[in-house]
Amino acid sequence: MTLLFEPPAAVTARTSDGHDFPVRRLFCIGRNYADHAKEMGVEVDRDAPFFFTKWADTVVPSGPIAYPPMTENYHYEAELVVAIGKGGRNIPVERAVEHIYGYATGLDMTRRDLQLEARAKGRPWDAGKNVEQSSPLGLLHPISETGALTAGAIRLTVNGTVRQEADLADLIHPVDQLIAYLSRSYRLEPGDLIYTGTPAGVGAVVPGDEIVVSIDGLSDTVVTIAPPAEA
Repeated sequence: MTLLFEPPAAVTARTSDGHDFPVRRLFCIGRNYADHAKEMGVEVDRDAPFFFTKWADTVVPSGPIAYPPMTENYHYEAELVVAIGKGGRNIPVERAVEHIYGYATGLDMTRRDLQLEARAKGRPWDAGKNVEQSSPLGLLHPISETGALTAGAIRLTVNGTVRQEADLADLIHPVDQLIAYLSRSYRLEPGDLIYTGTPAGVGAVVPGDEIVVSIDGLSDTVVTIAPPAEA
């Protein structure tokens, strides 16, 4: 077999103990904090999680990310990210923790104007959510280091000012329920990442702004918004 061109290199995320974690898929949970659902003008759905997917190559480490094209309203969303280390289908809630490799801080950057336009027309959110460099990720910490995270402060600052602040205990659908739910629709595999949702307080950033996401017990994600890419 002769390839027409070289496939891209695997996307990997760094771990706190010096390894590379191959990233497979992203499942992003929406409306998972009640106050954020309220600020977005939607009802809280406590029956089942709402989610969308993103490309693996939207994942980037801390550092500069380019302000994307086609938007004038680029928003931050701080998130706890769960990394799957053991595959499975129809995973029981009480066994979900066995499938977790570890946790990280992260961001689900959003072209909010495009997302809201799509939502108003009943269309998918891809243009608003699935864009290059839109899923910054901090160091992944193995669960053997952190224990199962069910509570703890989550906070986001922009240029040193706190914009988002909540507790992981406020998640409408906690991590074990998310894993169980997703595994009913898909076979989860090692390398999958679950972005678990963002608290209230989302807002726009511009080139030059510095965003810091902090969660108790995890390394920060630190991102600077760079000018739009020229190529």
